[in-house]
Amino acid sequence: MTAAAEKLVRMANQISRFFTSSGETQAIADTADHIVKFWDPRMRAQLLAHVDAGGTGLDPVALQAAKDLAKRSLAKKPLPTTACN
Repeated sequence: MTAAAEKLVRMANQISRFFTSSGETQAIADTADHIVKFWDPRMRAQLLAHVDAGGTGLDPVALQAAKDLAKRSLAKKPLPTTACN
């Protein structure tokens, strides 16, 4: 794991630990929302790439929050268009 990935993992885990007192489901949602609101898009992209590579080091709440973010990202991408003849 790169130093940058280690830093992002540490930060995501800190955020998820902060929210764990509200229960797992809410902590996942709050962690994902925090990352969307306060992380630079490049940081989010690096976190999602880390998750795609296995997500080593992420605690379960942070990992699920990142997976939920990935789903949100996919949902926002427009479908490719095709030319109609």
